[in-house]
Amino acid sequence: MSHIFDALQRAESESAGAESPTFSLATELLQAAEQKIREAGAGKQHAQVQSSDSPADAQLLPAAEQKVGESEEGKRDARAESLDPTPPTSSLDDLERCPVLQVSIPPDSRLVSVGKEESLGAEKFRFLAVRLRHLRQTRPLKKILITSSIPQEGKSTVAANLACTLARRKQQKTLLLEGDLRRPTVAARFGLGRIPGLCEWLSGQTEGINLYRLESLGLWVLPAGAAPQNPLELMQSGKMAPLMNQLESWFDWIVIDSPPILPLADASMWSRLADGILLVTRKGTTEKKQLLRGLETIEKSKLLGALVNSSANAAHTDYYQRYSSPADQPKE
Repeated sequence: MSHIFDALQRAESESAGAESPTFSLATELLQAAEQKIREAGAGKQHAQVQSSDSPADAQLLPAAEQKVGESEEGKRDARAESLDPTPPTSSLDDLERCPVLQVSIPPDSRLVSVGKEESLGAEKFRFLAVRLRHLRQTRPLKKILITSSIPQEGKSTVAANLACTLARRKQQKTLLLEGDLRRPTVAARFGLGRIPGLCEWLSGQTEGINLYRLESLGLWVLPAGAAPQNPLELMQSGKMAPLMNQLESWFDWIVIDSPPILPLADASMWSRLADGILLVTRKGTTEKKQLLRGLETIEKSKLLGALVNSSANAAHTDYYQRYSSPADQPKE
């Protein structure tokens, strides 16, 4: 456009002073057009500079990125919540509102700590409870695992009697947790009937943890429930550790009835969750090599000791009878 304007200027000067209205009008029009084009170009450059230097525009991009980041974080949180195995947080008031069950102990339950408090067996469990309380003064000890080397050594009987004995102190809350998911016995031992338990919660069949309160005994129980086909897979679902943390915040003592050590891998998982381990043996049943193998599999720092089940000692019986009530003493 500037070249046309220069040519018109030269043509106008060469006209020897003769003024041409046509060229003068064209020149003015071209001048005005060129000025508008220049102003338009300058405005466009100014707008580009403003768009790159404007603080408002500079803030828009981080804000948008922040919203996108928050959206992605929200999605991640939602996914994490859906996969979170942690039990719903509850208070001690909720614990007190657990279902209360009536106890109907069958004659063959071998619960000497309930109804046979004057027996030698009950006295032995009281002595064991005292020893455990003393140990807790020197080390963390709340979750006690009761296990054995092989089946049929009486570990479930020991766990139930120890839990009932610890529960006699009303100011301390005691839980009997049935960890033997393959051969449940807790519900039958206390005459509770068929009730859902740990297996149903681990498999997602129930929302609650299935805790029950045996008010007459001052004891809480978490039975195994119906024996599943895949107990080890249930225990490896990622729910066990959060569950134990929740139970630990509720109870002062947690007695875990564990499967035997040698034939199964279940006990090794329970031992990692426990604070201390008691190994039960049965006189006339446990072989020395089995006992040694069982001791080798237990973490030495967690081993509290070994209990000899079905050990009859006449001298101990005679000694204890001297301190029993007259009604309990045999008549001559």
